[in-house]
Amino acid sequence: MSGVDPRRWLRDARRAVARLPSMRMRRIPDAPAMPVRDLWPGDAERGSRLLSGELEFGGAVRPLPLGGWHALTGSNPLRAAAHSFVWIRDLRDLGTDAARLRARALVSEWIANPPTDAIAHRPDVIGARITAWLGTYDFFAATADDAFRQRMMARLVADARSLSAALPAEEFDARSLTALKGLIAAASALPDQAGFLTRALRFLPQEITRQVLPDGCHVERSPAAQLSALQDLTEIRSLLQAAQTQPPAALANAIDRMAPALRVMRHGDGGLALFNGSKEASATLIDTVLTQAGRGGRGPSALPDGGFQRLQAGRSVAIVDCGAPPPIGVDRNAHAGTLSMELSIGRDRLIVNCGAFPAGPAEWRDAARATAAHSTVVIADLSSSEIKAEGLGRRPSIVAAQRQEANGAHWLETHHDGWKKPFGAIHRRQLYMAESGEDIRGEDLIESADPQAFTLRFHIHPDVQTSLQQDGESVLFRLRSGGFWRLRADGASLKLEESIYLGGAEPRRSEQVVLYGYPDGPQQVKWAINKVG
Repeated sequence: MSGVDPRRWLRDARRAVARLPSMRMRRIPDAPAMPVRDLWPGDAERGSRLLSGELEFGGAVRPLPLGGWHALTGSNPLRAAAHSFVWIRDLRDLGTDAARLRARALVSEWIANPPTDAIAHRPDVIGARITAWLGTYDFFAATADDAFRQRMMARLVADARSLSAALPAEEFDARSLTALKGLIAAASALPDQAGFLTRALRFLPQEITRQVLPDGCHVERSPAAQLSALQDLTEIRSLLQAAQTQPPAALANAIDRMAPALRVMRHGDGGLALFNGSKEASATLIDTVLTQAGRGGRGPSALPDGGFQRLQAGRSVAIVDCGAPPPIGVDRNAHAGTLSMELSIGRDRLIVNCGAFPAGPAEWRDAARATAAHSTVVIADLSSSEIKAEGLGRRPSIVAAQRQEANGAHWLETHHDGWKKPFGAIHRRQLYMAESGEDIRGEDLIESADPQAFTLRFHIHPDVQTSLQQDGESVLFRLRSGGFWRLRADGASLKLEESIYLGGAEPRRSEQVVLYGYPDGPQQVKWAINKVG
């Protein structure tokens, strides 16, 4: 067995044994022994698209007609979403017989001819599918005929056995929590299979310890992963309580820390900041997750372990990525956005990062991960971290931040060494927000023995109207709510250029303010964003 990973070999052997007919339950239950409640709202608009044979996920749309499972194409995340069946809640939100029958037909077809796509049988996808089928059972399966329910329960048992054998999951990121959630859901619905619960609880505490940092930030440093992991842990707690099983102490502790940390990552509109593979997400969903988590009030102003800083004054909220990229193994969605910032005024987003296109083509996904897609500095068109398909290569090793507050005003000083190896350069960023929130100033400095060509970018939300002023040194912004703000800069030439916004349901054209620095010019840019009038 030279060169063979013994852990993978053992896992594959367990899964092979789990598939043997002699190892299956002799009697398949007619229905779940205990109801599993889906805690989260769906999206009726996406449900309507499903009725029309289209699946929307992560900004991409793919056909999902009846009879189309084996023809399903697209990125790995999109196919994983399709085979997870989490979208059944979108049909449930429509609440019509047509939606119920479409969900039942798609499940029936999948069971009759299980796709050969390996992603459909990945532990996290199995876990999500088990939870989705059980959580929406009353919607699409309870009124079905006996034959359908028997086939579905048989598939659930087979998937649960395969999932149990696959643990611990090879994925070290938030996906392993989804796999554990699925096995716990199966144990709740199939009490005769006590081994499922025992096995899940064996791995759950160590996964929580590995994935949840002391300040409550998820190890992936992604608002989207933060939301997903908190959802999974909240569901797990609910399942264990319903099964009258004492949750491990690590679970309650993690939820108590993660909920306030999630609040740090929200803008004034209730959606998520766009760092490390995140999109805005539904404010209603986020509110529901925080309610289910049971932690009210405001979050902290900073996550020292996760590396996010939140500057809030008046109606203004600035969120800054001041942390080192996530470590190898949990960096598959990491962006090269170190020291990037976002700014919202009330419910209006003004300065943004471009967001993420997880379900899009590889070239689009990589472009959204590049430093140029973030509101920060880029040196010589080279990202601060090396973008790779499986994560990041070269990356900053030192990212530091110091913060001061006085009389409601905020000062933040940060720096990173992501360009130390290629250029011997350090990027330093200083930010100030006045007590009113209507005066925001910054300075970006390139510290290098050899002066570098650089650009400073501020991506603008597509709902904001922009106009370059006659002096050529400032840009006027008109927010969706009607307020006016102005950006001025000194130390670089200012231009208004096209951009793209990937933070919403679909890509949208937008604009960006680009400040160009040159090797023979000053290596710093001073800028200010102020309310007008």
